[in-house]
Amino acid sequence: MIELLPQAIDLIFTFEGIGVLVLGTMLGVILGALPGIGSTVAVAMILPFTLTMSQAPAILMLLAVYAGSVYGGSISAILINTPGTPQSAATCLDGYPMAQRGEAGLALGWSTIASTIGGLVSAVVLLMAAPQLAQLALNFGPIETFALILLGLTCIVSVSEGSLIKGLIAGSIGLFLGCVGGDPITGEARFTFGQFQLISGFNLLAVVIGVFALSEVLIRAAAKHEESTNLVSFSGIVLPAWSAWRGRWKVLAKSVAIGNGIGILPGTGAATAAFISYAEAQRSSPNRKNFGKGEPDGLIASESANNAVTGGALVPTMALGIPGDAITAVMLATLTLHGVTPGIRLMTDNPVLITAIFAGFFVINLMLLPMGMIVAKGAAPLLRLREGYMLVLIVLLCSVGVYFVRGNPFDLMVMGCAGILGFVLRRQGMPMAPLVIGMVLGPTLEISLRQGLIITDGSFLAFFSGHPIALVLAVCAVGMLSLPVITAARAKRTTEDT
Repeated sequence: MIELLPQAIDLIFTFEGIGVLVLGTMLGVILGALPGIGSTVAVAMILPFTLTMSQAPAILMLLAVYAGSVYGGSISAILINTPGTPQSAATCLDGYPMAQRGEAGLALGWSTIASTIGGLVSAVVLLMAAPQLAQLALNFGPIETFALILLGLTCIVSVSEGSLIKGLIAGSIGLFLGCVGGDPITGEARFTFGQFQLISGFNLLAVVIGVFALSEVLIRAAAKHEESTNLVSFSGIVLPAWSAWRGRWKVLAKSVAIGNGIGILPGTGAATAAFISYAEAQRSSPNRKNFGKGEPDGLIASESANNAVTGGALVPTMALGIPGDAITAVMLATLTLHGVTPGIRLMTDNPVLITAIFAGFFVINLMLLPMGMIVAKGAAPLLRLREGYMLVLIVLLCSVGVYFVRGNPFDLMVMGCAGILGFVLRRQGMPMAPLVIGMVLGPTLEISLRQGLIITDGSFLAFFSGHPIALVLAVCAVGMLSLPVITAARAKRTTEDT
């Protein structure tokens, strides 16, 4: 991969490439700072506008928005005690107390440095770990691919907000939506109900925008409006002195390691990593008594961990074609929309493109420091923006973006129906990530299954008898499905014993 860096750099350092890196990071920081939008909605909003770009700039644009939004969530967390993204919830615990005593700029300085370091290390981990997994994936045939995708589906639904059943239902809906249209083998129309617009299936872009962005608008519109907290005094970011880092490097290193490790695990997410890292820092920090009162160690732990997750979460996505959360599912959908087939051969079939993405991701995290210092002060007044105006703006951007791609009014209908479906499912506590992942991976799952059945003369049991890799992956899938059931049973038994 190192030998491909010159070609990758040529793809990145063009007028378009540099432009998307700067613009994407800036938009990510701004959107991440606005409470309620979140990284997933931010990426989904920008997705339609990347379809006119070439492959590398389009992916880098979304990665820049992703990384920028994770950092941007700390701005509102520190200034108004409201996390812009779920990943920044732990930042409120020590960030806002610092802001209350007049150190908002310094708190954001700690957050900016920690976020940058966490993101840079995660980019290095991505660069080192992903090719190794991709090399292993060269041994995969159709049967092994089927087992791998099955594992990916079970991993994501097994951690769906504590409800295995709801996750399975959402994933099944996604698999069904992926079946609409022409049969991949015979070409016969399926579930089109005589509608010629559905011959090619549902527009993936419209569905993604609907279930994430539009459903979020409906959820927030249905909720009771609450006035935002007033901004504390803030005149700009103040970077901490070098001497102030003395004794804090251990907390930083441990938090970055936790973030990368949790990021690689499918379905966990940056919010989990931030709170685990915060709890560990509170346990081991020499300044543990100051936690919750404006302790920089708390900011370092939460912000370095949640940004370290970004690169870790991309490892299984880029190496194996398995998204671990909602954001990487959108990334995988973006690859599909740009004609790049996700899966185990993603890196081997597109080596220059993937190398450019990895190198660009490193540059994106390097830019967090200067862009954070430039954008944070300008983004702060936006926190006073009324929620109603923000929701209308999101709907307009989503509608324009979806219609702009193909000029087909039917796509707007699909987006609207997907938004209503997402709203109803979310009100019932069902996660949206399994739905999108099921829709993205469903066609590949079907094709690999049918190819495998051809190889084994229709014997499904032969999938695992003569294919040890497939057997191991299937056992892991069963284990992931069984884990929530076992955990619930143990909890119930413990309750009964007490």
